[in-house]
Amino acid sequence: MKKAKPTTAVVNRRAHYDYHLSDRLEVGMVLTGQQVRQIRDRHAQLKGTYVTIRRHELWLLNLTLGTDTVEKIKLLATKKQIAALERKKVEGSTIVPVELKPFKRHIKLVIAVGAGKKKYDKRQSIKARDLERERKRF
Repeated sequence: MKKAKPTTAVVNRRAHYDYHLSDRLEVGMVLTGQQVRQIRDRHAQLKGTYVTIRRHELWLLNLTLGTDTVEKIKLLATKKQIAALERKKVEGSTIVPVELKPFKRHIKLVIAVGAGKKKYDKRQSIKARDLERERKRF
């Protein structure tokens, strides 16, 4: 019997650096079999991806799978969740993809509502990270 490979999540580390994240939401994705396989094998990058709302539907744009960039992928969420995200977007927030993770037979995308950080906020994030690293070392 063949052992299954442990699959781990693909994380958008840049999102935590560029945005103040809140209100996380786990949504499904409409994918082909080949796209699922590439994500499970960790051949996906969330760098440069973003979520938009068109005609009351969520879409993930510019996901990189292997060497190809997938133009758009439909995201599955309830009408209430989409309406809440639309209200946040009107207020000036951004919907940021944070993590792609396998969930049983499916692939789930964790998205968060984010407000952009200013340059001084990013410097504070770097300083806090360095202090935490030093604290763990000693």
